[in-house]
Amino acid sequence: MTTLERVPALGTHPAAGANPGRAETRERLARATYDLLVVGGGILGISTAWHAAQSGLRVALVDSGDFAGATSSASSKLLHGGLRYLQTGAVKLVAENHFERRAVSRQVAPHLANPLTFYLPVYKGGPHGAAKLGAGVLAYSALSAFGDGIGHLLSPARAQQDVPELRTDGLKAVAVYGDNQMNDARMALMTVRAAVNAGAVVLNHAEVTGLRFTRGRVTGAELRDRLDGDEFGVDARLVLNATGPWVDHLRRMEDRGADPSIRLSKGAHLVLKRTAPWKAALATPIDKYRITFALPWEDMLLLGTTDEEYEGEPGEVAVTEQDIAQILDEAAFSVRDQQLSRDLITYSFAGLRVLPGGPGDTSKAKRETVVTEGRGGMLSVAGGKWTTFRHIGRTVMQKLETLPGHPLGEDFEPIGRLPRRLPLPGVASPRAVAHRLLVDHPAPGPRMSPETARHLATHYGSLAFDIARLANERPELAERIHPDAPEIWAQVVYARDHEWAETADDVLRRRTTLTIRGLAGDEVRAGVRRLLEK
Repeated sequence: MTTLERVPALGTHPAAGANPGRAETRERLARATYDLLVVGGGILGISTAWHAAQSGLRVALVDSGDFAGATSSASSKLLHGGLRYLQTGAVKLVAENHFERRAVSRQVAPHLANPLTFYLPVYKGGPHGAAKLGAGVLAYSALSAFGDGIGHLLSPARAQQDVPELRTDGLKAVAVYGDNQMNDARMALMTVRAAVNAGAVVLNHAEVTGLRFTRGRVTGAELRDRLDGDEFGVDARLVLNATGPWVDHLRRMEDRGADPSIRLSKGAHLVLKRTAPWKAALATPIDKYRITFALPWEDMLLLGTTDEEYEGEPGEVAVTEQDIAQILDEAAFSVRDQQLSRDLITYSFAGLRVLPGGPGDTSKAKRETVVTEGRGGMLSVAGGKWTTFRHIGRTVMQKLETLPGHPLGEDFEPIGRLPRRLPLPGVASPRAVAHRLLVDHPAPGPRMSPETARHLATHYGSLAFDIARLANERPELAERIHPDAPEIWAQVVYARDHEWAETADDVLRRRTTLTIRGLAGDEVRAGVRRLLEK
């Protein structure tokens, strides 16, 4: 046997064992006392659970819906420094955001974050001139140590080569800068997996129905499994409320008289089919403070976002006709009409930004993270940006380390001694993974398409090889779920066994891109449900 023949074909090694079932997980949660119970499976809660588990704490994480099921999968999909913060003088904030963005995109999750060039068009009569924006993108790139190139100005003709649908009427110049983008739901799920790898116990679709108290202190929670109605409880030395828009709802379980601590801002987005390839994104100034984005994302076009105060029930937030009209009207400043036809819309979604309570325009508010302690000792964390999710987790851990009386003890590892750039599972070069998926295929089975290989590599990293193994062992799982999307049926089985997918929406909206592509029809949903039930 030659040396080359000794190299195993990809997918021949079995993946790690499937996740424990829900009944087993409930038993694990109910029979032990945890150091930290994190309520809320958005990215703030997930990141805190990850860092706490790394510190050696016994951590439980629960969410009433799916992980990243609300705002954390309804973002603009960006890892960015925050260009608009420069005009408010928040230079330090932009530099810190850039530091986190670079760390995530280069060391922590290069398999999940993609570099993206942004074109900032300067139109006649617009809110900013070419000289101001040119200086702005230069300063922005300097705060990133020019790691994404040097911010500069570009001619309209050159910009239109990369963005064919760019509106050129009245276009004077284009400012250029670099940031990153991601699939937010996939990034969140990989962080859940990292927390579990570090020792956390997690359960989605588990709703907190009440808190447990010992001598006036919050020491756990009562829960109900929303899938089968089973009721159980979790004991913990400390409870962290990371429920995002619902943070005050849980605070009132601790203290009925608790005053509101946050305000909410609604951000809506549209997903459209593209009429032409885009090699760059558009960030178009609407006024002095607001920017509207047109982003090539998942082979589609993502438009948004809106920014308006929201006072309704968080679970009822939705995209309205007014939102759709506003997004399309604002996109029309820089995007040609043929790309903005309503017939091209495949999906729309809205999320809620959590902002500190107080007066003022939500579009001008800083995305600060606030950690507070309630009357019963429960900690609540709210606010922040996706870009700084690791920093938020470290900030909460620093708070835990300095709590009076040290309720978690003093023998866990301080956050300052942990690796600062610990990678997420599957870290690898996406191009290398895609190459191996294409060249290493089973002889009797179908060859994987380049689109599927690229999709798997950029959404799973090296974990894509486990999905390839499933497809190799069961050829029917190598088939595409829908002919117009790159996903294959093996991803549904993988989501069921390794990514806590329980419902069709868990799979179609957050573990794949079928819903945002407008391809999650009845036949596809039925096929997904059949695999989930096996």
